[in-house]
Amino acid sequence: MASTSIDEACERFLGHIKVERQLAPNTVTAYGRDLADFARAMDAKSVRRADGVRGLELLDYLAGAAEALQARSQARRLTTLRMFFRFLKAERLISADPTEDIELPRYGRKLPSVLTLAEVEALLASPDRRTPRGARDGAMLELLYATGLRVSELVRLGMAQVNFQAGYLVAFGKGRKERLVPVGEVALQTLRNYVDAVRPVFLTPGRGKRAVRPTDVLFLTHLGRGMTRQGFWKLLGGYARAAGIRKALSPHKLRHAFATHLVERGADLRAVQAMLGHADIGTTEVYTHLSRAHLRNVYDKHHPRSR
Repeated sequence: MASTSIDEACERFLGHIKVERQLAPNTVTAYGRDLADFARAMDAKSVRRADGVRGLELLDYLAGAAEALQARSQARRLTTLRMFFRFLKAERLISADPTEDIELPRYGRKLPSVLTLAEVEALLASPDRRTPRGARDGAMLELLYATGLRVSELVRLGMAQVNFQAGYLVAFGKGRKERLVPVGEVALQTLRNYVDAVRPVFLTPGRGKRAVRPTDVLFLTHLGRGMTRQGFWKLLGGYARAAGIRKALSPHKLRHAFATHLVERGADLRAVQAMLGHADIGTTEVYTHLSRAHLRNVYDKHHPRSR
């Protein structure tokens, strides 16, 4: 078994998750930061070979991290190291995994703040759909709530990704993973209206407007260019204020509302996981906690012996 330096092992691992596992660039960058910090800490202890890392060095390193990081960041760092050493063992670059017997204390998961159904309905009613921009914005909001897409997935949607006849769309999530997502009839109808009546207008050259190149991008600005994430965030903030929503609102809050409202009404968690594009069911399980909180509130409010 060849002895490999920690720096070389880190490079091989990052190449593996980027090329073979096709993790998102931001995820690869986060793992790279964690491993760079770990490599510096090991170098300070004169541990420079991957097979020279022992459980005691790891515990000492994680104990130091515990003083500087919150529990969630500590857990993420241990997760990074577990993946790293499991990869090295699978590649036969080390004989033993030093993370096997290391655990961090459990920590509470912070539940995301969720829009109520009344707030969602007020938000969806805010755009003036008699205007071209209002029709587009209404279609974007309806589609986001109907599908739980990430904002990056929404603004990258192409015309060919939506099947109006069958009532679903094809989304490309993290790592370009493909998934099919059903689209409700209300969202489909607003989308049809936008595609038929508004999108062609945005693609038509007008006074003071440059000729527009043909594009497959579904949601366009009035200049015929693709909507950006920043542009959508800005218009969402305006509609939230118009709807009287005082909570800090982001596109991700509509994704949370989509999942929570489905789970509250009895949707299967695996189905919600598939629609959201979560790789791990544990990520989706947060919505079961939100649903329990909803049931508790209903019980406390309506059961005669609840108090």
